[in-house]
Amino acid sequence: MSPVLIRFTDAIQLRWYGLAYLAAFLVGAWLLNVLAKRKLWVLPPGAAGDFIAAAAIFGVFIGGRLGYMLWYHSREHGWSWVNEDPLMLFKVWEGGMASHGGILGLVIFTWFYARKKKVSWRGLGDGLCVVSPLGLFFGRLANFINGELYGRPAEGVAWAVKFPRALVEQQNAEGKNLEPALLAAEGASDKLKTLWSQQMPPDRIAFEQMLELQRHDPAISKAIDPFLLPRHPSQLYEGLLEGIALFAILWWVRTRFPQLPAGVLTGLFFIFYALFRIFAEQFREPDAKMVGAMTSGQFLSLFMIVAGAVFIVAAKLMPTKNRMSPGPSPEGH
Repeated sequence: MSPVLIRFTDAIQLRWYGLAYLAAFLVGAWLLNVLAKRKLWVLPPGAAGDFIAAAAIFGVFIGGRLGYMLWYHSREHGWSWVNEDPLMLFKVWEGGMASHGGILGLVIFTWFYARKKKVSWRGLGDGLCVVSPLGLFFGRLANFINGELYGRPAEGVAWAVKFPRALVEQQNAEGKNLEPALLAAEGASDKLKTLWSQQMPPDRIAFEQMLELQRHDPAISKAIDPFLLPRHPSQLYEGLLEGIALFAILWWVRTRFPQLPAGVLTGLFFIFYALFRIFAEQFREPDAKMVGAMTSGQFLSLFMIVAGAVFIVAAKLMPTKNRMSPGPSPEGH
């Protein structure tokens, strides 16, 4: 599938990934406002929009990008980008966001925001943790559409998917050469023959050209099919677990137990997200160096379990209110 939903020009495009972020922020703001109207959040109705907008910039984008560059990118490619291309830190349109970094960014952001608004930090974070799994769900759907962060090989799985991007990303890891697949694609497409009539460009450029045509030409898809392994659609596994299931759990707890002390929901978010991520990573192709026997995602999730336990213990030992004080609603009833 094409990562671009609408192409206005080569430079101006509406991408599924950007649409996923937009949907996450809009749905998050709406649900936080619902909680606020029911006095199940520490901010008043109408404040969710400003909060989500600030959280998007200072928490999700900065935290997610820093997390990716400092952990995933630097571990794979070294730290030369700091001197050679420091502006790479801001090139989010080229891809590269880390969910763990985004979560840490939101933890830090909510602390400052809570101090500014003079509300409970844990209570503020609880509301955000309840709605944020839906943002994770939209993000995983975009990953699936983009054909990135795909799963491990899955022989005999009826719902397995072949992701063309694995041709270029796994060629070294699996000891395969990309050129035979490109030659097969060229043989099935007159457009590619014309495009490469003089000389086939470097592998990465040739692959991107082939991929763009393959999205609209079944003959190319058929030609490269034998070179692709069926894989788990792990993006969908993660979306259902870290997104839908986690949201259902936290929304149920939030609405059924309104008197819970602040911090419990944040703790539950950290723990369940980590457990779901650790489980789902068994089906996901590692996208960074392993940490011992664990993937990077599994390793970082261990710290989330510890953090979640700390939040729950702190909620019990130092309880604070997790909702607005009772009083007349804006509608007067």
